[in-house]
Formats: sequence, structure tokens, C-alpha cells
Amino acid sequence: MTLEEVLTVLKGQANSENVAGMARYGINPRNALGISMPFLRKLAKRLGRNHDLALLLWDSDIHEARILASLIDDPSRIAHQRMEHWAAGFDSWDICDQCCSNLFAKSSLAIQKAVDWSQSAQPFIKRASFVLMAQLAVHDKISPDQLFHDFLALIRREATDSRNFVKKAVNWALRQIGKRNLALNRAAIETARRLRELDSPAARWIAADAIRELESPAVRLRLQKKVLARMIQFSKDKNLLR
Repeated sequence: MTLEEVLTVLKGQANSENVAGMARYGINPRNALGISMPFLRKLAKRLGRNHDLALLLWDSDIHEARILASLIDDPSRIAHQRMEHWAAGFDSWDICDQCCSNLFAKSSLAIQKAVDWSQSAQPFIKRASFVLMAQLAVHDKISPDQLFHDFLALIRREATDSRNFVKKAVNWALRQIGKRNLALNRAAIETARRLRELDSPAARWIAADAIRELESPAVRLRLQKKVLARMIQFSKDKNLLR
């Protein structure tokens, strides 16, 4: 499909009531059509990976077209300059989160950007840093624990930022790191306890919310099951080598 054809499909799904609802949830309604994520994901599947179309969709400056761009672009073709350009265009938490989750977190530059953006003065760029940390904690199956200890240090440094969209992303990153494995669970809880002692309402909120989840029986049981599953798999692999 051409850009014009895709935009015609998107505009055909416009819903002014949904746009009003987006605004109530803190989403910037500028250039928004009010299209649901299930529809965008279905359309993205139909379109398939299309780097050139993704660039055009982003440049259209239509809210949902930019989200669609993040769904169909090729992570292997993401370059430093374009990540910076797109991040500078984040004007709403949902575009930030979708772009990071669908595309940026799958790029080889994800770790670098998580670090680089953590001190940004722009709230949605800074949010992107911690969204990337959260996504990497869940989906990166290769990186060692040390990477996430480094992320915890950045969380401690930035947890006093009281901007709502920032502190919620910092909290998200802390919780996801703490659910990666038992060792990081302990490290994340210790980080939260240190934040709880700071003279900062934002840091104390981040800490309280994270501790509530990370110390819950459900999370502990899930992490213990992961350890048991690895032990069983190790035993099976060892027996196969005999």
C-alpha cells in the first residue's frame, strides 16, 4: 500500500469520541484520529515490515500514523540520527511507549539510548530511557545482570524527578528489573529501600509502589519457579552429555 492509501484507511477509522477519551487519559490529542491499538496492530500485520513507508508515516505527523510507523519499521535499519529525530518528536506518553516497545527496544542501539536519554531535560525523551530499560528487562535474554545493576544506578540518580510521566517510567523500569530474576529482585528491592529514605515525594512513591509488587508472594513464587525450571533444564542437559 502507498502512503496515501494507508492514510485513507486510517482516516476512515477516525473517531472523535475516542480522541476525547485519549485526552482524558493524558494522551496529546493533537493530530489524533482516535484509532484503537488492535486495529493498528492488525493493519501493521497486513502491511508487514516496510522501512520506507514507516519513514513517510512518521513524517505525516498524524498520531496513529506515527504509532503504525513504529510497528512496521525494521529495527535493524534504525540509526542513531533517526532515533534522536523521532524521540525529539515525542509529544505524548503513548507514542513514546509504543515507539520504544515496538521498535527502539529491538535495536542494537537500545542500551546506549537508555543511558544517553536518562538525563534529558525533555520529559518524553527521559521517559523513553526508562521505558527502554523496562523493555530490555523483559525481552533481552542475553545481557548479563551487570547491565541491569547499571540501570538501577541510573534509577537511583533520577528517581527524584517529580514529572508524572517520568516518575511512572522510572517506577516501571525498577519493577521490571526486579522481576527478571531473584538476584535482581533483591537488588531492585534494596534500590527501592534506598529511594524510600530520600527527601523526595517522587522517589518515595516510586519506592513504595515497587516494593509492594516486588515483595509480593506472587512475584517471589514466579521467580522461584524460574530458578527451578533452569535447574531442571540444566540437569536434563547434563544427562544428555553423559
